[in-house]
Amino acid sequence: MPDTRRLSPAPDDLRRAAAMLRAGGLVAMPTETVYGLAADATNDRAVAAIFAAKGRPRFNPLIVHLADLAQVEVFARMTPLARRLATAFWPGPLTLVLPLKGGLSPLVTAGLDTVAIRLPAHPVARALLAAFGGPLAAPSANPSGRISPVSAAHVLAGLDGRIDAVVDAGPCAVGLESTILDATGHQPALLRAGGLAVEAIEALGLTVGRPRGGAITAPGQLASHYAPRGRVRLEAGTPQPGEVWVGFGPCPGAALTLSESGDTTEAAARLFHILHEADALAGAGGRIAFAPVPHSGLGRAINDRLSRAAAPR
Repeated sequence: MPDTRRLSPAPDDLRRAAAMLRAGGLVAMPTETVYGLAADATNDRAVAAIFAAKGRPRFNPLIVHLADLAQVEVFARMTPLARRLATAFWPGPLTLVLPLKGGLSPLVTAGLDTVAIRLPAHPVARALLAAFGGPLAAPSANPSGRISPVSAAHVLAGLDGRIDAVVDAGPCAVGLESTILDATGHQPALLRAGGLAVEAIEALGLTVGRPRGGAITAPGQLASHYAPRGRVRLEAGTPQPGEVWVGFGPCPGAALTLSESGDTTEAAARLFHILHEADALAGAGGRIAFAPVPHSGLGRAINDRLSRAAAPR
């Protein structure tokens, strides 16, 4: 495959990107969460190319991105719970796992009878979905298990030459992947913490539970994920010799910081930027230490990503 084309958000470039997708190509697109690696979700060969480009395990399902609720009804059954959540939070950084109707490549769902669906809020993602006119499977646009991309430069650093194009619309505003909820029942179950805080969901009067069993039913559930090249240590009040220390709040001497003011929203938006920077500073085989981050609000999702980055691999 030739070097990846860098496209702008201009209408002509989005039409080119949509044509690439209709031809079975791979296009990285911006969303409000992270950059996604998009392919036609009805095309087996195109979806298989996502797994090949990322080196992604085939048992790990993909999120389907759609433009509107009418499209969702074609591929999935909207439960009463899903309609309530969609009314409150779509478009936005929320993915709902729903009963599958059909029409998608079985590679998208990893053979499950459910499908993960999101309506992104990013105007460029929405414009590309409208130009394409159908469902796009789009996991994060990075090699599997590595740090998620929040800029076009991050995409190219990991996938240049493996994909057809990247639509460059600047940095992602949320900076964390979407929150994933199982909405097949009467109460939501949290499958992955993300860019929508659990507290916002509970404010609807819902109780957010945990899934039963250990089977992978949605993206982002692998124990080791979002990993830099070196080792990661968490809850580090002070650095050890040779570590790149990443602070949160007042941390004099920290090489980098998620948020000097201790703001979890800012920290979420900066997390993957900082992981990329710390990875470059530490180098292969280096060590990175993160100061404690509160386990509330978006801090829950930040700690989820950091624990997976620190997991044995």
